[in-house]
Order: sequence, then C-alpha cells, then structure tokens
Amino acid sequence: MCIKSHCNLLLQEPFTTIPSMWSNLPFDLLSTIFSFLPPDSLVHARSACSHWNKCAMSAYAAPPDYSCRHAPWFFAFPTRHRGHLCYAHNPITDNWHVLSLDFVPHPIRPIASVCGLILFRQTSTTSLRLSVCNPFTKQFKPLPLLNITRTNPAVGLIEVGPSPQVAIPQFRVYIAGGMSEAPRGSSYETTLEMYDSQMDAWQIIGPMPVEFAVRLTVWTPNESVHSNGIIYWMTSARAYSVMGFEIGTNTWRELSVPMADRLEFAALVWRNEKLTLVGGTCVEDAFVWELSGDDTWSLIGKVPAELGRRFLGLKVGWGGTKCVGIDGAVCLYKDLGSGMVVWREDVEKGRWEWIWVDGCCSMRGKQVQNFPIKGVVLHPNLGASCLGLR
Repeated sequence: MCIKSHCNLLLQEPFTTIPSMWSNLPFDLLSTIFSFLPPDSLVHARSACSHWNKCAMSAYAAPPDYSCRHAPWFFAFPTRHRGHLCYAHNPITDNWHVLSLDFVPHPIRPIASVCGLILFRQTSTTSLRLSVCNPFTKQFKPLPLLNITRTNPAVGLIEVGPSPQVAIPQFRVYIAGGMSEAPRGSSYETTLEMYDSQMDAWQIIGPMPVEFAVRLTVWTPNESVHSNGIIYWMTSARAYSVMGFEIGTNTWRELSVPMADRLEFAALVWRNEKLTLVGGTCVEDAFVWELSGDDTWSLIGKVPAELGRRFLGLKVGWGGTKCVGIDGAVCLYKDLGSGMVVWREDVEKGRWEWIWVDGCCSMRGKQVQNFPIKGVVLHPNLGASCLGLR
C-alpha cells in the first residue's frame, strides 16, 4: 500500500482507537505518513498515544519539507478589534476553524505571510511596529524597533533560503517611505530600511526618490510581491500603477497596469514564480494578467461568469473586492460570511481551476457574525522555529 493510501485511510480512522496495522508500522514510515496530514488532523493524531505523538513531532521537524506538501490555508482577521482571534479555512476538508490569538500581547493587524509565519503591525500606535507569529503553534516574536520612526510606510517581504548553514527559511522585511518627524513637522521619509531575520536587526540600505516615497506612503497598501529580485507594490493614485524596487541595484521603476483607468480593484499576487495581477472592472468581468520578461502583461485567465455573478450578488462591479495569493492559490473575498472565489492549483490534474468556497456563517451549529476582514494565505508550518519565537 502506498503512502498516499495510508494517509487517506488515516484520515478516515477515529483517533481514539488505533488499529493493529498502524501500531505495527515502523517509526520512520509512520512519521512520513503523518507528514502528509493537514495540521488539524495531525493535532488529533498526536493525542492518540505517546508513540503517535513522537511520530507526529518528528513529521514536522523540518518545516520547509512539511509546508510544501499541503495546500495553503486562508486566514481571516477582523479589520476592527473583535478580540484576539482569527478564522482559518482548511482547503482539504473544506472546514472553517476559529483560532485564539490570546498569546499576542497587543492589538494587531496582519500584513502578509512569510515562511509559514504571519507578519503583523501593532495597531495601538501610529508608528510602525512589527511582529511575527505562527497561529498554529502560538509562537510570537516582536521585531526590533526601526532605526527611523515611520508612519504608514510601504512594507515588502522576501523569503531567503533555506541554505546549508540555515535549515529553516529566513526572511527579510523592507520598509520604504512613510512619514517621519522633523524639526518643522512631519515629512516624507526618503530612505529604505531592511530587517534580516537571521541577524535580527534593521539597517538603512539607501535613499529613495521623494516622488516614490510620497506615492508609497499615500497610495499603497502594505501588500507586496517579490519576483526575480524586485519587490513590487500596487499604487492607486487616480489610475493604478506598479512601483518596483530592484534589490541588487537599489534602483526604482514604474510599470503601467492594463486597463488601469477602468479597474475598480487591482492586486498583485505571486503565482507560478511570476508576478501576477488580478483586477475587476465596473461590469461583471475580472481578469488575471502575468508579467513577462520584457515588462509586458499577458492575459492568462478570467473569473468564470457564473462564479462572478455568485460573488457579486446584486451588486454591479467589483469595487470593494479584496485579493490575496500565494503559490498554489489566489483568493477573491469581501467579508467573513460571504463566499470566496478561489483559483487554485490542482497538482494531480496539472492545471489551475476556479472554485467556490462558502464563507464562515456558522461553526458547530452556532451562527457566526459577519464582519469585514483582512485575508492572508498561509502554508501551514508546525515545525519548531529558529527565529526565537516565544
């Protein structure tokens, strides 16, 4: 019997009793089978007995290998303070879960995911203060204070590694623009700072044009995409455009956006190792473009008309739509209770397909109040962290 068949059987077995066939499996084989389980099933497996607990712990001892085997989860965070909690959708079982964030010491708002962690900003202060946490393992770490106090800068994220010297992937955070205090009042900050998780320190890496600092401060959300050595941000000043920072040369660039003056929403995502743009117009159409090597956009997809009508309901146009993506899935969403349109990769079929995912309206028979959310897509990571998370 193949490992995948063992895994499918295990998902169907109640964890309160362990059939003899499972008890007799070698430790390394059982650990390998456990590595294919989704996080919620793995937690149940750990509670069966001490032997299974050891096998399960061994299964995710190497987070990079564990994460890549599982489809990304969608996390929904309230945009306004509603207690320390979030909601997570398991794409394997198509279930919603509520996760407590009571281990986080202050109000937070998510920015993006990186290396199986989520980068947050603190909402109890206007100046940017960042932290990372793993919502599955309840590990939390505040990042050091920036060298220059800033308000509302653009935030960029890149993953680094893993390398032979560092087994667990590291990441870097880039901070561009923002407002800083000056002797005669606030002014636009025209420098970049970079945080290296391996060094656990910030450093100023150079200046930036003032016009880019202004646009990144006023017209840019925190979402960014790193592709081929360039960090990209979407800006929405009048017509949409894309700002890019080339890390190796410390230079800036600007890209046009297809249908820029007609889009009611536009977002950048990472898909198939390429920069991808998702946008919708004032009618029922929402499109997907991909950036080629010569900085031109090619149309590669479109939200199916039936799913578009189901998503919009009685509303005309895609205004207010939010989009988030990661390797393996692109999600269009509005709020917690409304459904999502998801474009996901089917590895077995070798293609991407559009599907509908119901919103979180009830859990265990109890109704869940609907509210605006900020979405983050995350590859589950249950491994021990080398980032010094507590």
